[in-house]
Parts: sequence; structure tokens; C-alpha cells
Amino acid sequence: MLRVLHALVIAALVVSAAWVYKIKFDATSQAEQVSKLRAEIRRERDAMAILRAEWAQLDRPERIQALAQRHLTLRPADVSQFDPLDKLPERPRPLVPPGTADPIGAIIESFADAEALTGTLPDPARR
Repeated sequence: MLRVLHALVIAALVVSAAWVYKIKFDATSQAEQVSKLRAEIRRERDAMAILRAEWAQLDRPERIQALAQRHLTLRPADVSQFDPLDKLPERPRPLVPPGTADPIGAIIESFADAEALTGTLPDPARR
């Protein structure tokens, strides 16, 4: 009986040692993965910083101005190119009158009167 107990205790020690070794191996591999991910994040952040610096270099206004003068044939805007304010079209009628308690209902009612909304001619049959 005592020998069986000793054999069970030795088997339990071997199983627990194997289990602890497996846990240590898993923890080591997880730590390696974390360090690889941190290194990759560091490389990506460095690449982003380089791209931001390149973008800032390319986005300089004086550089864009020089490129525009070299490659585009632009002329300064002339005053005659602008229309006066009295030639602007009339402002469209608002769908919802100001101060309406039910704006959605007002929109639905305005859609019911298609002539007012689209400016179409009335149907000759209705005249």
C-alpha cells in the first residue's frame, strides 16, 4: 500500500513539473510575441513620422506656388468676371415656413402641392 502511495506521489510530481514547464514555455512565447509587436509598433510609428515629415515638405505653400507658376498658365482674376449681386437668382421658397410647429407635416403638405414645389404647368384637364 505504501509503495502504491509513493508511486502516485511521484507521478503527481512528474505531472505537476510538466505542467509548470508548459506554463513557463507559454509565458516565454507570449513575452516574445509582445516584444515583436512592440518593435513592429515602433517601426510603424517611425514610418508614420517620416510620412508626416514628407507631407509637410510637399505641402509647403511656397513650393505649391512655384509649381503652379511653372506648370499652370493662370491669369489674375478680372473684376469683369464677377456678376453683380442683382443678377443672382431669387432665393427658393422654403419648404418649412419659419415658426411652424410641425415641420414634417409642413413638408408633406408642400409636396401635396406639386405645382408650387416644381413650378410645373397645371394639367389641362383640371382647368
